[in-house]
Amino acid sequence: MRRARGGSARSHTARRVLQTHREGSVHHESREAAREQVWRQGRTPAGDPVFVGITDGRRNVQLPYDVEVYSDTVP
Repeated sequence: MRRARGGSARSHTARRVLQTHREGSVHHESREAAREQVWRQGRTPAGDPVFVGITDGRRNVQLPYDVEVYSDTVP
């Protein structure tokens, strides 16, 4: 299996997602968005996306998620 990355948001949303994860919960909307990004890249997710933090970008804050994908679907 391999890993793919996915996710982006506005800074307010990114802070809310970060706080949700810090509280030990899952932000389902952003996790599903990361999963959809993996599908759009032509890969098949092999598990749930794992939140790894936020970037410090000024305009397009990224919400990086690691997503295990099946290696036979990697282009």
